[in-house]
Amino acid sequence: MPVILPSTPAEGKPKKLLDQVRDVMRFKHYSIRTERCYGDWIERFIRFHGKRHPREMSEAEVGEFLTHLARDGDVSASTQNQALSALLFLYKEVLKQEIGWLGKVERAKKPARLPVVLTRPEVKRIFQHLESMPRLMAGLLYGSGLRLMECVRLRVKDIDFGYAQITVRDGKGGKDRVTMLPVNLAGPLELHLARVHAQHEDDLREGLGSVYLPDALARKFPNAEREWGWQYVFPSSRLSVDPREAAAEEGPVRRRHHVDESWLQQAVKKAVRASGIDKPASCHTLRHSFATHLLENGYDIRTVQELLGHKDVSTTMIYTHVLNRPGLGVRSPLD
Repeated sequence: MPVILPSTPAEGKPKKLLDQVRDVMRFKHYSIRTERCYGDWIERFIRFHGKRHPREMSEAEVGEFLTHLARDGDVSASTQNQALSALLFLYKEVLKQEIGWLGKVERAKKPARLPVVLTRPEVKRIFQHLESMPRLMAGLLYGSGLRLMECVRLRVKDIDFGYAQITVRDGKGGKDRVTMLPVNLAGPLELHLARVHAQHEDDLREGLGSVYLPDALARKFPNAEREWGWQYVFPSSRLSVDPREAAAEEGPVRRRHHVDESWLQQAVKKAVRASGIDKPASCHTLRHSFATHLLENGYDIRTVQELLGHKDVSTTMIYTHVLNRPGLGVRSPLD
């Protein structure tokens, strides 16, 4: 059952706290995933303290909850920090409280992890066990350095075959960037889009064919949601209802959303197993391999940083650990 807590009445009508959290997150254009994640953490925090209102709690209760997650829940440092970020959002953005005391709550330190990187022959072996759309999507992860969700959310208008480039919209940190479109993928991608276009035309003939548009663009440009350029490059095979619109007064709208990312994750996982590779490789491993292989080819690290969309070059520097001659070209005395 959802947590129901009274909050400060707005025009004489009380509103549930979690509804307030949802409203603020939608006003600030947070993703539906973040909305659900933060809502779950806030609800767990309230339940852990016997459904006390967060206004009645502060540093001690937050610290106790985070300690419980680490000690009893055995969660990772990143998960613990995610919970803290959710509570930070609650107190700062929703309850509008002074949160100087939250600065005293220490964030868990993430252990330094080196990325898993595949060799070029290993990448080829994995691709031998992929076909159709999963092979095309995995090709963009490795050939363009896209993150998983960047690939899944790619729209037709953001692929430029003439300049052989892809524009990544609203990437990590809300930033746009441009990366390359592999020449070897241009032909298969055009054939794929031709099939998707035919499917879109069928949807339009049935009175459907709309797609989710961010930031109220659907109201600004009423016809844009049915235009070909706004459609997802990798659409789902099924129509669905946007959970944010399920309770809308005008009624839910059935749309063709993008494919679920778990579908590609499972396909890559099966391909890794079938190829006999023992490394714990995943979709993100293909992005790691993209960066490492570019550095091995002698490309400037600043260029690789821009292609990956890293805010700081120190993040990109982690890929230098697998180069044949790291650092100043130091070689083992055995060699």
